Amino acid sequence: MVPILLVLLLALLLFGAGFAVQALWWIAVIVLVIWLLGFLMRGTTVSGTRPRWYRW
Repeated sequence: MVPILLVLLLALLLFGAGFAVQALWWIAVIVLVIWLLGFLMRGTTVSGTRPRWYRW
């Protein structure tokens, strides 16, 4: 009985981890798309040039 419960627990943990990793990949893709849109559609300064995309 204990080995069956351990196998079921392991299957449940692996399923949960797989779902979490899949969700994190989708979140990473969405954040990347938002960042790229912000990078491409940023405004211009008064002189008509685009500001630097880095902060330093």
